[in-house]
Parts: sequence; structure tokens; C-alpha cells
Amino acid sequence: MTGDGTRAVRAGLPEPVAYEPALPGPVFAAHFHLPGEATGPYTYGRDTNPTWTRLEAAIGELESPDEPAHTIAFASGMAAITAVLFSQLRAGDAVVLPDDGYQLLPAVRSRLEGYGIEVRTAPTADDAQLDVLDGARLLWIETPSNPGLDVCDVRRLADAAHARGALVAVDNTLATPLGQRPLDLGADFSVASGTKALTGHGDVLLGYATSRDAALADGVRLWRKTVGAIPGPMESWLAHRSLATLALRVRQQAEGAMALATALADRPEVGTVRHPGLPSDPSHVLAVRQMRPGRFGSVVSFVLPDKAHAERFLAALTLVDDATSFGGVRSTAERRARWGGDDVPEGFIRFSVGVEDPEDLVADVLRALDEAKA
Repeated sequence: MTGDGTRAVRAGLPEPVAYEPALPGPVFAAHFHLPGEATGPYTYGRDTNPTWTRLEAAIGELESPDEPAHTIAFASGMAAITAVLFSQLRAGDAVVLPDDGYQLLPAVRSRLEGYGIEVRTAPTADDAQLDVLDGARLLWIETPSNPGLDVCDVRRLADAAHARGALVAVDNTLATPLGQRPLDLGADFSVASGTKALTGHGDVLLGYATSRDAALADGVRLWRKTVGAIPGPMESWLAHRSLATLALRVRQQAEGAMALATALADRPEVGTVRHPGLPSDPSHVLAVRQMRPGRFGSVVSFVLPDKAHAERFLAALTLVDDATSFGGVRSTAERRARWGGDDVPEGFIRFSVGVEDPEDLVADVLRALDEAKA
């Protein structure tokens, strides 16, 4: 049994070859030499690519280190999400989505309904999706939820869904496979945006879906081939390269997020501080039970009095970029309501903690809060 850090460094690497690099460079090929029958493994660039193969093997080792798993990489997180949904659902089916999940889920809902699929929604907190499971074909879970950071009991929901004949997919973007293993908790799919913490440098758009069920994975893979939602070889190579530091980044980000959340909780002008690692957080007890110790993610959310106050705070930060996305090595923060689509107050801040020294980051945030009050 190896540790997560060791596994992340070695995951997906080919057997050593004398005088060859440990991680071979990206393969740029639309087609491959193909004499005789088309038996592969590499035939055409929309089907397979050796650079994807190595990345997919690596992610599979992280999501499911103790059992074989099948990973399919995509051009973005939304490509992975929609591939799972549309490959598994048919007209007349019902699907259960969170009503507090990622902001593009309402657009996905509209498209699903346009294809004759019934969409039911419920909040993440308190396992509320249990109440609308009967007769569903698929349950979609997002935990911790984005941006509200609520947590639901994956094992409880998965057991209930399976008892009703439903599949279960978990969006594991915020937790990463080093913070949470949905397949171990009973999920059929673990899905994530690799754009975020998995790759962690803000320079790659990527997504993936992992399943231990070969038939389910084959359906998702066929969807990828059909719609052409394939990752580029350079992006795949960059993602694989970045996995080597995943454990280091997750550890540092979690430490910084806890330090920031603790400091924010003492500020009178700051409301509703959320982070699953905070002992006072409503999700803390459940998060401790199903997430990996000390790895509660890089995101902290909190509410400032109004839009103007939030904008002054963001402008005063010097170590933090005003940018969307999360999970990167550089801290970012944004006033989430600027996008629309999230049920949050105008002063709601989603803060993604990077790998800066926690004391420096906290000092910058506290100084910016002081300036924003003036």
C-alpha cells in the first residue's frame, strides 16, 4: 500500500525504457499506421491517443487505487458531465440533480427536458435528494457543492438510489480524488473538472469520468467519440505532469483554507463563513466521516455586507487574483453573483486558496477587509 503522494507521483507512468523520458511527450496524431484489420490500440485520433491513455490510467489509480477502474478524459468538465448524463439517460427517464450545484446545471436541465427527460431537483444539504429518488434512472450528486459548500452523505444516497434501481454519479471536482473517493462510497461514476485542483495551474481545460463498471464506461466513451469531446494531447500531457504535485498542493491548500476560514470567523463584517473543515460548519461532522482527514478542499465562501463592499475588498487584495475557477496554485476570489445563476447574496465571495504561505495570505485578506470598511 503506497501513500497518496507516492501514488500521485507514479500514477500512469509507463515502464522505464533506457534513455527515454519518465513521462513521454504528447503524441500529436490524427491517425496512426494501421495495416490489416482495425484492431488498435491506436487507430484514429478521435478514438484513442497514447497521451490520453497514460493520463486516464493515472486518474483511475487515484480515484480507485484498490480496484480496477476505467477513466475517460474529456475536453472540459462540462463535456464529462454531459457525457455521463446523455449517455445514460433516454426520453422518459427521470434524473435527480442538485438545485444548488454548478451554475451551468440549469442549462443542462433545459436541454435534458428538451429531450423528454424528467428533471427533479433538491438541495445538497440534509440529503434532501432522497425525497425525489423514486423512479429515477440517475442521481447526480455534487459534494461539497459549488459555491455553497454543503455536503451530503454519498454512501446513504448511493445505497438508497441503488435500492430503487438508479445509477449514481458524484461531481468530485472540489474534493479531488485525494480528498474524497466517491467510488469507494458506492457511486457508479466519479466525475470532475480537471481544470480545477486536479491540474491546479490554471492553464488547462479538462474533464474526466471514472467508473469501475466497464459497460458504463464504454457508454461514456462512445458518447465522447460520437460528439468529439476529446482532450488535446498537449492538455492531457500537461495534466499528467501536474498530477505529480497534487498531494503537495492539496495539503498546502487545505492548510491555508483552514487558516483563512478561522480568521474570517472572527470578523464582525463577515457573514456565513463556510468551509467543511471548520468545526462550526454545518457540514463538518459529515465531511469528517466521508472525506480524507485534513483534506476539505481549497474553497472558502463568505458574505460581505453588499456588492460595493465586496468589490472594495477584492480590489484591495494584493496576493489574490480576481478571477473565476478554483483549485489553482495562486489564490483567486470573486463576487460570485456577477455571473448570475447562483442563489447567493450580492456580497457573496467564493475564495480559492492557493499554495501561498497561509500567514501571508491571511494577512493580505485581513488588511483588505480593513481597507474595504474605510
